Amino acid sequence: MRNIFIIFKKQLKDTLKNKTVLIQFLMFPVMTLIFENTIKIDGMQDLFFTKLFSFMFVGMAPLTATAAIISEEKEKNTLRVLMMANIKPRQYIAGIGLYVWSICMIGAGAMATGFKGRDIATYLIIMGIGFILSILVGACVGIYARNQMMANSIFIPVMMLLAFLPMIAMFNSKVEKAAGFLYTQQLRTVMDKMSFDALGRDSLIILAVNAVLVVVLFFVLFKRKGLE
Repeated sequence: MRNIFIIFKKQLKDTLKNKTVLIQFLMFPVMTLIFENTIKIDGMQDLFFTKLFSFMFVGMAPLTATAAIISEEKEKNTLRVLMMANIKPRQYIAGIGLYVWSICMIGAGAMATGFKGRDIATYLIIMGIGFILSILVGACVGIYARNQMMANSIFIPVMMLLAFLPMIAMFNSKVEKAAGFLYTQQLRTVMDKMSFDALGRDSLIILAVNAVLVVVLFFVLFKRKGLE
């Protein structure tokens, strides 16, 4: 745990220096607060912009931040120095994951200010689950990629699927069916109802399959490539 928190503190100090990562954490919470408080249209669904930006946040920020951090430190040989300092790969991944998840949850907390009562807890649980899965996807990209350029070429199309398909699905029924195979879309369905009762058997199966695939892929890549 000591080594994990060392990595956590290191990333906190590096946050202000890494503008790419910092922007990912700030963009959607700030946009949500601005849009919710400045744009009012008759007939618009309550907290429309909060729900719209929430899964763009889930599909983009933790994925790109995790992939960018790991690939950058691999490219700059920072990871090699950490390994020589007796930081084990699993401790490093845990520290990065804890850091990204914590910062994302702070952003989600700011976005949750429009909800009331139990809906706040439900919203944060939904976002927390989504962040964990996206962090694992980002870690897969970071582990697989040899450098930042390769990581960018991989996570951009993945990010587009996870972040933008659920958004488009709000306006297109055909896209909604295709997006239904993604965990971001299933969690968005829960958010629309603000109740986990909205998850039917098929939705639970899809979520479980997504989670298993992401976890298995992570462990396979981690075992084969490590943090070389």
